[in-house]
Amino acid sequence: MHIPDGFLDAKTLVTTAAASAAVVGYGLKKANEELGDKQVPLLGVTAAFIFAAQMLNFPVAGGTSGHFLGAFLAAVLLGPWFSCLTITVVLFIQMLIFADGGLTALGANVFNMGIIGGIMAYYIFMAIKSSLPKNRFGFLSAVAMTSWFSVVAASMACAIELALSGTSPLKVALPAMVGVHALIGIGEAIITTVVISVVLNARPDLVRTYDQNNASDSKILGGAVDG
Repeated sequence: MHIPDGFLDAKTLVTTAAASAAVVGYGLKKANEELGDKQVPLLGVTAAFIFAAQMLNFPVAGGTSGHFLGAFLAAVLLGPWFSCLTITVVLFIQMLIFADGGLTALGANVFNMGIIGGIMAYYIFMAIKSSLPKNRFGFLSAVAMTSWFSVVAASMACAIELALSGTSPLKVALPAMVGVHALIGIGEAIITTVVISVVLNARPDLVRTYDQNNASDSKILGGAVDG
């Protein structure tokens, strides 16, 4: 999903870069206001985990492979704005070290993975969570569903950008991107749900979006989910 240089036209690059810059700027402002002694290490550990996890590819179909996105995982742990900051740092390092995504397309990649896959997915998650039982099983169910959606939505945004830039017709790009990433999203949902479940078992206070008043059923339901 990392878009290289030369795949998007100028208007798409400028639009996505402007949107990403505005969101990252607001995220930095929130970080200056809200980050405390507990959040800073967690942000660093989350970024390191996502960076490492994205290096591991798994086979999907037809000779293609996919990797973990992690934006929504960061949103569950840190909240939406810090999630976008985390993904921006990861994408920037990957671009510099591995040439994974282009410099001119960095804004578009942040927009797709950080804003669509992280921030937008976070608010979808909150809506789903509010409609499910207020317990750990309902929470993890919302995590699994939204994890899958975050990957598919980010791939849709990528396909639309490619089509708007004239790189590939939408009728070709959209089914191809969504079809593959619908499968990748299953892996994303499994990894994200397992990680969040493990963190809930060890340190539920680190999961920003979890209501610890629901912790009373964690041992019963946690065993079912983790097993």
